Amino acid sequence: MFWHLPFWFMVVGFVSLLAQIKNVELPAPKTQGKISLEEVLWKRKSVRAYSQEPLRLEEVSQLLWAAQGITHDEKRRTAPSAGATYPLEIYLAVNRVEGLAPGIYHYINKSHSLELTKTGNFGKALRDAALRQDMLETAAVNMIVTAVYERTSLRYGERAPRYVHMEVGHVGQNIYLQAEALGLGTVAVGAFDDEKVQSLMGIEEKVLYILPVGKL
Repeated sequence: MFWHLPFWFMVVGFVSLLAQIKNVELPAPKTQGKISLEEVLWKRKSVRAYSQEPLRLEEVSQLLWAAQGITHDEKRRTAPSAGATYPLEIYLAVNRVEGLAPGIYHYINKSHSLELTKTGNFGKALRDAALRQDMLETAAVNMIVTAVYERTSLRYGERAPRYVHMEVGHVGQNIYLQAEALGLGTVAVGAFDDEKVQSLMGIEEKVLYILPVGKL
């Protein structure tokens, strides 16, 4: 029986390694920057051309936190939500990030971490699903914002879609401003085939926004 112990230790170690690969703990986000909010607002613009330089994990961490991160009281998020129903989810389609394998990840804001849901580079597939908009393929990452309308409709009924769409606008602006503060470029993409993107990601949630992000 003891002769088999090294084998089982190897199996346990391999499973543990797979879990670490699938779940990525992100660096803690910064709450103070080197540029003022007023300057970021002044400079903010849509950018569709990016270099091939990869993003750093710290930059990815900051972008995700700006989109839906937990704030100081551990109950609220960086973007307002009607009745704190929080219907939005953030996914990250990685093309080029240092220390992060290409794939689709789900942002878990409570632990400020990423969960790998699908492996592979999906830049070209996203481009094709978004009416062949090249920046989705050339971006270092694509931030994909989805919605679970039921979270808000349970409380607000027929007005829920309005509130959800307001919220996704808040999130999009947060991503724009954080990208500008980091010296990165982004653009909000709303023209895409909903079903193709959902199928590509393997989700049932409604896709509302795709924001490619890259270095200039």
